[in-house]
Amino acid sequence: MIFAAKRNADITVIVHNNGTYALTAGQFSPTSRKGFKGPSLPSGSVEEPLNPLSLMLEAGASFVARGYAGRIDHLADLIVEAVLHEGFSYIDVLQPSVVFNNTYKEYNSLVEIIEKPSERLEDAMQLVKRFDKIPIGVFYKVSKPVYHQELYKEWNPVMNRLSHAERMRRIALYLSDRSQE
Repeated sequence: MIFAAKRNADITVIVHNNGTYALTAGQFSPTSRKGFKGPSLPSGSVEEPLNPLSLMLEAGASFVARGYAGRIDHLADLIVEAVLHEGFSYIDVLQPSVVFNNTYKEYNSLVEIIEKPSERLEDAMQLVKRFDKIPIGVFYKVSKPVYHQELYKEWNPVMNRLSHAERMRRIALYLSDRSQE
């Protein structure tokens, strides 16, 4: 994911983040809060949580956002915007686990919608590190060259690919040339 963000690959990544591995019985995860207690670590996590948003910003993602499963209409709009964005789009979706990490009340009291993305990377970085509130929305959105366009220019490797027969002919030719060495 880091290299895809760095290259600005034209893909959208949506991560469902509930701060635990809830589908596997509540083990702590890289985004679990320090002190999080679960079946795999009853004494509590000793690690500081990873901030996937700041990681994606540092990696060079051209679209970084956070949504919340408790605000479905807002989340749906974010997903549409991310998919339409030309370049690497990342959405961190806060998704409480009602069994192992029920954060609904906390999220509902702290979530606030960002009206527009930060124009500067430094401002976006500061915003994703807020702890007094939980901002949701697009933190950063910038237009920059997309990897496949930089690499291939106007050539489309899917539309302009060789036929199966031509690929087989070239392989046979290459192998026959190698056998004569």
